[in-house]
Amino acid sequence: MAIWKRNLWVLWVGVFFTSASYSMVVPFLPLFLLQIGVHDHTEIWSGLIFSSAFFAGAIASPYWGMMADRYGRKPMIIRAGAFLFIIYTLTAFVTNPYQLLALRIGQGLLTGYIPGAIALVGTNTPKKKVGYALALMSTAGASGSIMGPLLGGGLAELLGNRWAFASGGLLSLLSTLLVVFWVKEEKFTPSKEKGSVLKDIRVAAANKPFMAVLLLTIVTGCSIMTIEPVLPLHILNLSGSSDNTALLAGIVFSLPGIASIIFAAYWGRLSDNIGFRTVLMIGLLGGGIGMIAQAMFDGIWGFSGIRFIYGIFFCSVFPALNGLVVELTPDDFRGRAFGLHQTAIQIGAMLGPLAGGVIGGFFPVEMVFLLTGIMLLVALVMAFRFKTPSENKHYQKAAGE
Repeated sequence: MAIWKRNLWVLWVGVFFTSASYSMVVPFLPLFLLQIGVHDHTEIWSGLIFSSAFFAGAIASPYWGMMADRYGRKPMIIRAGAFLFIIYTLTAFVTNPYQLLALRIGQGLLTGYIPGAIALVGTNTPKKKVGYALALMSTAGASGSIMGPLLGGGLAELLGNRWAFASGGLLSLLSTLLVVFWVKEEKFTPSKEKGSVLKDIRVAAANKPFMAVLLLTIVTGCSIMTIEPVLPLHILNLSGSSDNTALLAGIVFSLPGIASIIFAAYWGRLSDNIGFRTVLMIGLLGGGIGMIAQAMFDGIWGFSGIRFIYGIFFCSVFPALNGLVVELTPDDFRGRAFGLHQTAIQIGAMLGPLAGGVIGGFFPVEMVFLLTGIMLLVALVMAFRFKTPSENKHYQKAAGE
């Protein structure tokens, strides 16, 4: 088997385990707060603990990207996986919210397994297969995010939340060992420049198409998270009963992920044929219309169906953005580019729940879906207005003929 194929499949399994370990524990953090005795201001503590990792990750990601360009993506994946193992294992032993908050901040500062894996796959895969490979990696994250809550919820029910955290740590350790023994990084030329995050930001700022991708990443990342604070309440209203609301919410949450598992590889192959930007625009158009359509259904079955259709289109967006990062940056800047890209994702993840909570607090829940859909259509216009270098060359050649 070709090395790039082995890397792809090994990292697919690693990302699946890492995503599963994350979703095994993070959705249950509010319940864990109650278990360790936090009964006053629980909502505030929950918000702090959720957002702290995103904030810390936004700060740290460019630095780890710089280290990846200097020492390689594989060492950074191993470092991130090892810290995940330590953090999840220690979380199983916390006794107060301050310890939990410190570990979540450490998680944001020190981890980054999945972005590192995507960067390695994007750099070590033949160009004609990059779209397919990145789309396949997105199915690993989607599959893990679906399986994780089932595993975590089952373990928490049978053995307690502490065992769920410890099991997440073991999955992270397994993901790390897979990379240690079976991933081989090729085509790596260490960056000889003396790097600094500010210098990297200046270099990125000079690359206008890449900056457009970062802005699109913030907008699309924000759009995913805007509905999370209001979706369970909306499902409760649609179902007309509080019975099994958590189960219904879990199923509805998972529908876009299921769509991603089924359709992401198709979008990846299409990206290799027609270009990442074109697929990105199709995904944003379908995602924007699908999000707006979710505001128009007042029955749970229609809402669930349109949410699945939304997922069919939207699952193409992030693999296309990852592909554009590969296409628009040189090899010796690739780690730093993905570090900045991860910072953009983290910023969107921080802003989304805040925006969704505020809008949902003052307006009907349907307004959250409507404004989020408009946000995605604005992103579509942004994507339409910039050209990649390969498209510019094609345009210039056609004009010359």
